[in-house]
Amino acid sequence: MKLLAVDTATEACSAALYIDGEILERFELAPRTHTQLILPMIDSLMAEAGLVPQDLDGLAFGRGPGSFTGVRIATGVIQGIALGLDLPVAPVSTLAALAQNYFEHADRDVVFACMDARMGEVFWGVYRKNDQGFAELLGSESVGSAENVDFPEIKGYGIGSGWKTYREALDERLNAWLAGVDDTPLPKASAIALLGARSFNLNQAVPVEQAMPVYLRDKVAKKESER
Repeated sequence: MKLLAVDTATEACSAALYIDGEILERFELAPRTHTQLILPMIDSLMAEAGLVPQDLDGLAFGRGPGSFTGVRIATGVIQGIALGLDLPVAPVSTLAALAQNYFEHADRDVVFACMDARMGEVFWGVYRKNDQGFAELLGSESVGSAENVDFPEIKGYGIGSGWKTYREALDERLNAWLAGVDDTPLPKASAIALLGARSFNLNQAVPVEQAMPVYLRDKVAKKESER
């Protein structure tokens, strides 16, 4: 399978190719320049792999939560490619990608994935690594205050930018269930590609018209779209 994946939901911009289990990736920390970077990243990856767009079997993208503008960029890029090539799409949670990337590089089984949502809130999701090594959501993803995040009574590691901004409140909330914290991980297109390929294998990919972003904070989406 040949799958193209992109993610622009945070200050990181990345693109990846999944080619029969192997992954090529471009990744750059570049706030506010995603629109200038993402298409050249895709072109560079395709050239390195010796592929043309018609060789692709599917697409995947970070569907949010994250920066409203960033999520729109990834959605628009993938929708445009999907329409042009008539390809199915796997929308992938950026919180799941955050967890998946961490599981790929750390010997952990449960994470409290937390991204700074601004406005005094966090994007939140609890993930367990399943028997196949994939991030599996426990409960549901949410947006809200760090003081009120919901979690199962299970030991886990805190990861993501939310832990940098709201460490004290999160420490107090999770208390003895927190085994450690790493506030540096970010979602990456390589994890989007892995989870996207799994979605295709499970027949969960969707037509382009169903490949929609997920903002979690509806009031922000409405406010921005009305500007």
